[in-house]
Order: sequence, then C-alpha cells, then structure tokens
Amino acid sequence: MRARRFLGPSLAHRLRVEAHAVWLAVRDPRTPPAARLLGLVIAAYALSPIDLVPDFVPVLGLVDDALLIPAGLWLIARMVPPALLVEHRATAEAASRRPVSLAGLAMVVALWALLAWAAWHWARVAWD
Repeated sequence: MRARRFLGPSLAHRLRVEAHAVWLAVRDPRTPPAARLLGLVIAAYALSPIDLVPDFVPVLGLVDDALLIPAGLWLIARMVPPALLVEHRATAEAASRRPVSLAGLAMVVALWALLAWAAWHWARVAWD
C-alpha cells in the first residue's frame, strides 16, 4: 500500500475522473458545439451494445473499446478550453472522493433480487 502513494492514482481512477469531467464539460453551455457533439458520440458508443468489433471476437473485441474511448476522451479534452476543463476535473475529483452508500447498494441488490424472484415465480406459475 505504501508504493501506491508514490505512484499516484490508479489508471482506472484517472479514467473515471477524466470521463466524469468530460461528461460535465459536454453538458456545460460554455463548451464549443463540436466538442459537445463529439462527447455525445463517445458516450453513445461507450454505452451502446453495438461495437465496431464485436466483444466475442478474442482480444480485438475489447481492444477497440480500450483504444477508442480513451482516444475520444483525449480528443474532447483537447477541444474544451483548458480553464473550463480544470474546473470540471476538480468537480469530478471531488465527486470521486464522496463516500459510497452501502445501504443504497443493499437496496438496489434487494430490488434486483425481488424482481428476479418475481419473474421466476411468474414463469413457474405460467408454465405449470
């Protein structure tokens, strides 16, 4: 754990903060329209179940996500004014340090379990 202090935040943490900052910048009216449009395209690609290379293709299916999304974030960061991006990075970093609600997690897991049980019960009754 001591070495982590010298290495800085993990790559996953930095990508999460950067993605959140870009999301905040895309929603900001001070951001240029081209950057906003590109940000929406990158978000749609990241959340879409359709990829350029399907995920079931070994290695290549995940490499396109691992390259295109960070490249898109980098490009958007180059298009947004630096002062604006610094502001949104600070907001995103502060949001990443907030405590996680374990009670909220438990409620979501319980809701999904209840929905799964209800679907199973409905299917069992319907097909008997």
